[in-house]
Amino acid sequence: MVALSQINNSRMKKFYVIALTFCCATSRAQTVTVKPTSEKVKGDKLDGFSTELEGKNSDINSQWNKFLKEVGRVKMFSSDPQVITEPNFNGTVYPKGILYAYIFDNGNLTRVWLGIQPKNWEEKDVEFANKQLEKLVYQFGIQFHRSKVQAQINETKEAADAVEKQKQRLVNQNKDMNIQLGNNEQEKIHLDKSVDANKLEHEALLIKLERNKKAQDSLANVSEQIKKVMITHQDQLRKIN
Repeated sequence: MVALSQINNSRMKKFYVIALTFCCATSRAQTVTVKPTSEKVKGDKLDGFSTELEGKNSDINSQWNKFLKEVGRVKMFSSDPQVITEPNFNGTVYPKGILYAYIFDNGNLTRVWLGIQPKNWEEKDVEFANKQLEKLVYQFGIQFHRSKVQAQINETKEAADAVEKQKQRLVNQNKDMNIQLGNNEQEKIHLDKSVDANKLEHEALLIKLERNKKAQDSLANVSEQIKKVMITHQDQLRKIN
């Protein structure tokens, strides 16, 4: 019982910690802010757009790379910056267009950036491409925060399911213990009756033993008297001439 109590207390403390963590993590709304930002690419300073996300580079990098692959063809072995060719904006592919992508680590914050080199684009598409860059950076920020919150929702659901299972386990334990208690009470009643019956039988036997002893004493006395009478008769018999 002590071990079970310790296990249950440990689990409850864990559930309280999880609940408190989730409350703190979800107590504030996330806002995606996109800013015009310039970065150096191959010696040229290019205009683009960036946003800062709460999370380490290692937590965001894989999602960023996956997102870029959905935007266009990520050039193999390209890094710092990554090069994306044939970008796709709203279902339209721009064969001559090139996007440049950076991801910067800043402790618990990570900044992602998208930019273009205007000379790599047809002049008529440059302004549109820049607008799409801003949308793409914003879209990724929204996507990242939603996936982060969804992960928290999934963890919360797992914790809720674990709590519900523990509650059901305790309910089942309660049922089992009540059944066991009922059986124990019935056994106690049976044993109490057996003890009472044994006590009555014991008292009856004591009375019978006492009566038996008195009867034996009485018979012993009668036997002694009979012996005396017999001796008297034997004396009389010897005296007859």
